[in-house]
Amino acid sequence: MTTLIDRYVFTVLRRVPEQQRSDIERELRTSIDDAVDARVDGGAAHDTAVEQTLLELGDPDRLADGYADRPRYLIGPAVFPAWQRLLTMLLSIVLPAVVTLSVVIRALGGASFGEVVGTGIGTLLTVGAHMVFWSTLTFALLERGGVTRAGLPGRRPWTPADLPRYEPGFLTPAQLWSAVIWPVLLIAALVLQQFTFTEEPVLDPANWSFWWPYLIVILILEALYAVWLSRRGAWSHTVTLVNAVLAVLFTGPLVWLAATGRFFNPAWIATLDWGDTDPLRWLTGMVIVIAVAGALYDVVEVVVRGERARRKLPTAVPGTESYL
Repeated sequence: MTTLIDRYVFTVLRRVPEQQRSDIERELRTSIDDAVDARVDGGAAHDTAVEQTLLELGDPDRLADGYADRPRYLIGPAVFPAWQRLLTMLLSIVLPAVVTLSVVIRALGGASFGEVVGTGIGTLLTVGAHMVFWSTLTFALLERGGVTRAGLPGRRPWTPADLPRYEPGFLTPAQLWSAVIWPVLLIAALVLQQFTFTEEPVLDPANWSFWWPYLIVILILEALYAVWLSRRGAWSHTVTLVNAVLAVLFTGPLVWLAATGRFFNPAWIATLDWGDTDPLRWLTGMVIVIAVAGALYDVVEVVVRGERARRKLPTAVPGTESYL
């Protein structure tokens, strides 16, 4: 179990250069321990002394910037950490999802390999540039309007309660976002393909009588499962079982529909001209392989995490050289 001091130190370390982490960790822990001991000697309770010490040190991201000697003048230090977190989330989660979706749609539309690659590169550069530009412009205007980090919508002055949880069972904000946004994007693609992208729906419209709504419900449950796991904060046999059941409920019907020729819309398949290659056979094989491989990877990953947590094996703290 990580202490409040551990969480503060880990949060600082993940933002400083790797070669400086050992010295900074030793220096920071010594400084915190001395300040806590001084407050305890003065009559404060230990937990209160820890909170007061961390409050005095302030936001760990700002402290890390001081250790790393990185002046932030592009949009200013007051709002830089919030801007950086937003941009990291957009570029690491949202941008790959948008690029993947555009490439898949282009490929399913019968485009050549070169056209698919061009679409991927174009989307990556265009959407990525827009994300960076508009995020930076928004925060620059906020700062010049006199808005401090604490004054941002939904923000308040930093407190130790804002520190991330580093126990093995807790999902990081990026992991939670990723686990929630993928089902949402898949649901959007499933609905939109019926009306846009191509003249004919890509997937068999007959399945709207049951199977497509069924898969939408399972995808919603997948997103809710991620939120539940984040709030639960512990890997267990229950978590492993629920994850495996959701994987079977989603992958089983998907593979069955593809194997029986009920996944793709026959009218759309008829519009594809791949020469001597049978597009239905290749696309069906791709769907089955991706679905099965993705499900197996997900199930095995959760099983491994659950076993490591149950056996209390050491887990690396992302961005640091420490272990839980």
